[in-house]
Amino acid sequence: MSRDYYEILGVRRDASKEEIKKAYRRLARELHPDVNPDPAVQERFKQVTQAYEVLSDPEKRQMHDAGVDPFAPSGGGFGAAGGFPFDDIMNAFFGRGGNGGRTARDRRRGRNIRVRVELDLAETAFGVTKEVTFPIAVRCETCSGEGAAPGTHRETCGMCAGRGEVSQVARSFLGQVMTTRPCPQCSGMGTVVTDPCADCSGEGRVRDRVTRTVQIPAGVEDGTQIQLAGEGEVGPNGGPRGDIFLEIVQRPHAVFERHGDDLHCAIEIPMTAAALGTIVPIETLDGEEEIDLRPGTQSGHVIRKKGLGIRHLNAPGRGDLLIQVTVETPTKLDDEQEKLLRSLAEMRGEEHVPGKLSPGGSGLFSRLREAFNPTR
Repeated sequence: MSRDYYEILGVRRDASKEEIKKAYRRLARELHPDVNPDPAVQERFKQVTQAYEVLSDPEKRQMHDAGVDPFAPSGGGFGAAGGFPFDDIMNAFFGRGGNGGRTARDRRRGRNIRVRVELDLAETAFGVTKEVTFPIAVRCETCSGEGAAPGTHRETCGMCAGRGEVSQVARSFLGQVMTTRPCPQCSGMGTVVTDPCADCSGEGRVRDRVTRTVQIPAGVEDGTQIQLAGEGEVGPNGGPRGDIFLEIVQRPHAVFERHGDDLHCAIEIPMTAAALGTIVPIETLDGEEEIDLRPGTQSGHVIRKKGLGIRHLNAPGRGDLLIQVTVETPTKLDDEQEKLLRSLAEMRGEEHVPGKLSPGGSGLFSRLREAFNPTR
């Protein structure tokens, strides 16, 4: 014998039937899958139930005390006749049927709807009011959602007398056990349609395409989901509505890249403008802005414009606009331009520039890091 059922139930070997039943009741409440769905706990629940089956039956208990496995092939066995009736036990102890006492009326909620909404970058930045169109199940206007043909009504189910559930008596090792299940004739509704509506075939709803006006808040981004509770499909036979989930899809922008609530872009300026400094007008989401480039601006320099990014979702303030400067070196010079540049190089002592490596903190790689992780 591989298991000590007294130890599994936590009772003495001379425990009475009432003590065994009390111990099982306590453990069953704690370990039942409805309370704790963990697979390891469910396995423990099966062991506890098996132990109770043995110790509550005088014949099987006597076999167990004698060191014989009551579930050996010659002894009947756990799960015989279609398996051990866990639901019958729970119903006997806790007054429930195999379906937890619920009928179909408790579960006939409408389906949730997912709708993709494509937005431009400016729309995600500032919010927008959109009209979205999608297919959905709506209430049948012909029968007002009742499912019965005009002039008729749903009738009380004769099998369950309108209760939506039927009871039956089954035998288990505990004796006669009554279980309650949804009525098979009305599917738990309590009423039946004898003359169904021709438009909805008795379901109380029809398919249609609807258009809704929705308010998209500022700050949403690609992948954001907005829930519209109770605005989804109508449930069959007048069941409650499901929800609508709007999934935001942000279209790519020709200039700006979004990183969180910040916007990134790049601007090219001539070598002379970088050396002398200049003011460059640029177009932002808020309109035209001027960028003041100081003399000696280096390629890779990042300019941060505060508050010109995306509005924060559900919070005050906005992100920033970060502009990376690229200095354009001329590739074609006429004779006069070349002469001027050579004169400048001679004046600056730059006719022959020796190769010189810079420490990582001040060279090209540092400027690249600055471009992607700006601090000013």
